[in-house]
Amino acid sequence: MYVPRAFAENDLEALQAQMLATPLPVLVTQGECGLIASHIPLLLNPDEGSHGTLYGHLARANRQWQALAEGAEAMVIFAGEQAYISPAFYPSKAEHAKAVPTWNYVAVHAYGHATVFDDAPGLLRVVTQLSERHEANRPAPWAVSDAPRDYIDSLLKAIVGFSLPISRLTGQRKLSQNRSAADQAGVRDGLLASDNPYDHALAQLIAKE
Repeated sequence: MYVPRAFAENDLEALQAQMLATPLPVLVTQGECGLIASHIPLLLNPDEGSHGTLYGHLARANRQWQALAEGAEAMVIFAGEQAYISPAFYPSKAEHAKAVPTWNYVAVHAYGHATVFDDAPGLLRVVTQLSERHEANRPAPWAVSDAPRDYIDSLLKAIVGFSLPISRLTGQRKLSQNRSAADQAGVRDGLLASDNPYDHALAQLIAKE
């Protein structure tokens, strides 16, 4: 990912916070089948390794796990808030008209080499923790133990797990930091005037920047 200096995010805590806030990242690998991308939920253990370790699973029928097993480097994309930025948002446009459209966004890319596993206890631990994470805020959380054990055992045979120690992290927070304070305020206000909730989410980030 190309990251201009003005938009670079290098703080490990902030990078990991963005990763934890992204429920469905994209796992990308290059193998014998070419480039493969899978949209999958992942767990992050922020304290394991120098940058944290990711855990997840793939369908056994998904050949991407074989690329991981063969040592291919993986890239995981954690995409955050994003919004189109119109030149009309900039007060400076009225002064000199030197403005063009752009896009503001937040993103983190994590890199590493994974280890795959298919033992039932390891897989059960991953799917249980994933379920607990995403069911936590529901009034009556579903648990893996709610399903018949033989049914769960049969499903575990159809997946392959992996752990991915993160060797490198790249982060970008493109929030109009390269514009004047007046233009930044114009971007924030322009996004807040939108009826798109994604625009509002990005505006809140600009307000905090």
